[in-house]
Amino acid sequence: MATLLYKIGRFAFRRRGLTVLLWLLVLVGAGVASSSAPPPPADTFSMPGTESQKAFDLLKEKFPDASADGASARVVVRAPANAKISAPEAKKNVAALVADLSKAPQVVSASDPFTAGAVSEDGTTAYTIVTYKVAAAEVSDKAHDALLKAADDARADGLRVELGGDAVPVEQSLGGTAEIIGIGVSAVILLVTFGSLVAAGMPLLTAVIGVGIGISAIGALGSTLGLSSTSTTLAMMIGLAVGIDYALFIVSRYRAEMAEGRERVEAVGRAVGTAGSAVVFAGLTVIVALAGLAVLNVPSVTKMGLTAAATVAIAVLVAVTLVPALLGFAPFKVLPRRDRKRIAGKPLSKRQRRKAEKRAVRQRPNLGARWAGFVLRRPVIVLLLGVLSLGAVAVPATQLELGLPGEGTMAPETTQRKAYDMLSESFGPGFNGPLLVTIEADDAKSVGEDVAAKLSDEPGVAQVGSPTPNKAGDTAIVNVVPDTGPTEDKTEQLVKNLRGDLAGVGRADDAEVLVSGQTAMFIDFSKTLNDALLPYLALVVGLAFLLLILVFRSLLVPLKAALGFLLSISAALGVVVAIFQWGWLADILGVDQPGPIMSTMPIIMIGVVFGLAMDYEVFLVTRMREAYVHGEPTHQAVVTGFRHGGRVVTAAALIMTSVFSGFIMEDDDFVRMIGLGLALAVLFDALVVRMAIIPALFAVLGDRAWWLPKWLDRVLPNMDVEGEKLSRRLAASPGRRTAQEPEYSR
Repeated sequence: MATLLYKIGRFAFRRRGLTVLLWLLVLVGAGVASSSAPPPPADTFSMPGTESQKAFDLLKEKFPDASADGASARVVVRAPANAKISAPEAKKNVAALVADLSKAPQVVSASDPFTAGAVSEDGTTAYTIVTYKVAAAEVSDKAHDALLKAADDARADGLRVELGGDAVPVEQSLGGTAEIIGIGVSAVILLVTFGSLVAAGMPLLTAVIGVGIGISAIGALGSTLGLSSTSTTLAMMIGLAVGIDYALFIVSRYRAEMAEGRERVEAVGRAVGTAGSAVVFAGLTVIVALAGLAVLNVPSVTKMGLTAAATVAIAVLVAVTLVPALLGFAPFKVLPRRDRKRIAGKPLSKRQRRKAEKRAVRQRPNLGARWAGFVLRRPVIVLLLGVLSLGAVAVPATQLELGLPGEGTMAPETTQRKAYDMLSESFGPGFNGPLLVTIEADDAKSVGEDVAAKLSDEPGVAQVGSPTPNKAGDTAIVNVVPDTGPTEDKTEQLVKNLRGDLAGVGRADDAEVLVSGQTAMFIDFSKTLNDALLPYLALVVGLAFLLLILVFRSLLVPLKAALGFLLSISAALGVVVAIFQWGWLADILGVDQPGPIMSTMPIIMIGVVFGLAMDYEVFLVTRMREAYVHGEPTHQAVVTGFRHGGRVVTAAALIMTSVFSGFIMEDDDFVRMIGLGLALAVLFDALVVRMAIIPALFAVLGDRAWWLPKWLDRVLPNMDVEGEKLSRRLAASPGRRTAQEPEYSR
């Protein structure tokens, strides 16, 4: 591996013009293809194999005129104080509202609350359902404006009007804020780390190019592969972070090689051969973790993971080809200012020589080496403090409650939340989470009446509607309103009970009875994720474990890496629960309504953080492994690893944290939650687990940390990630110069 990447790095450096031109052509080509491609499809949500999805597909087939996949809006109206909605004046205004809604663009129908039985028992509140021809993402601006105008006109007539449903537009802030914040903070960190504008700008430039290619490719293939616009969110977040980090490690190793007196082309080759090997394997762990999301069998999540994995693959290719090419255009400007003349072979002034001599006399271990020494002297104390501190932060994660966001979790001042609360007050808490029972039989209406009678006797059911058959009479639907709200445990138990009881009714009547609806779909979704969690962890951790055995040729090092990941992810989830579920610091972070954690959040977070955690493990420990292979004892190898990699790993972690933290500014609750969780997990993993707990474990285990059974050592291929074979090959090759050439290498 190291030898191949060494050759790639040298080729890219020597043919830097051609390499940069090819990448620019790819970027421009992807951009042109994206701009000329059809618009991406609307967001769709499906869960193959679940009862809810089966019922949804059946309804779409048997009730084609009902626009089962079309958007809808629920317009809730309430009479003025001390008045009835059925009063002549109020009823007239409601009729005008329904007429205006019916005439709006893309609308199929708007129901009359007085004929549809949509008036509360106290006579103060009513609602109308507005059904659209298209899905929510395809509702036009004109249709949105018409909906809002109709509501405003009704308010002007004295009615209180609030809107709910997926056809209601949600206010969003201007995009790009997260990316700008992340790039800005990353630039400052890189400048402080490298002390050179060119060195700081190079990782940013290459990361932006890589993300630009990835996002453009997603846009170009969106309509063909069914990639919606939301697929780009995770891809952009991860691609930007790893793109900066991977380039950072290549540039940092190049500077180290130059400081040892290598010629430029040789320094690039060795940097790509060693640090590039770590980049390739780190990227593979991230790709495995993201692509593993396919085991969830939720198409939208699978596409999100695969597009992010593809962006990471592009970031790896950019790091090992474009970065060395750019180094060819600025081989000395990426170095610290004080070292440029010395390394370039230019004469130093007297003052500069005196400074260099003083620095040589005062030379001492850097901060990374001193920190490693501190940990090695007190491993047990550091180990206990690290584990106990993360364990304490992880305590709230034991109270984790999962759910999916709905209008009941929106901010109290939004019209959607107000409509939700009005319906709960006037029609009961279960009204916002109705269930839909679908019956498929030869005489669906007759069977539906039997089902409705059975439902009326079920505990926990507040209201049962009459069976509504389709034109063919082979399918009917029955609406059911639970006693409890859509997110309550009793509602989930009711769904389970109904599915068990109604299955027997269906078998007796030779019919198929399915329980669905949005509430049932949310329940099925959570169950799907819970059932897939263990297979997902087994797949991802297992494959990554094998990769790390190849990298480190050890069993204990990958095991420590996995256990450290569990600590960091648990601590990050603990903070997320405390803020988003319990409401701690909610006002500061702009959390309008604390509630259950989104069901997809933990498993996506686990996949992403596992890959990133292995990044830092690979970057830091491969340097230790390199020193150990070249003859240093384990304790000294740890110090060497931290001397060369500690500062860079810290900078990389701070960069990733800043990139992820920028997404906390977004309006989307899921993006905000993911951004905070990933930022904290990276911070905990890099600064506590990798920088403290892992070296402490090395101190406790000593050389036993590198133990590998002899039979396994013979079976495993030697990937030469630490560059041992490369070093022997270069040492045996005549003519390898160490002095700097006065002009660019050709």
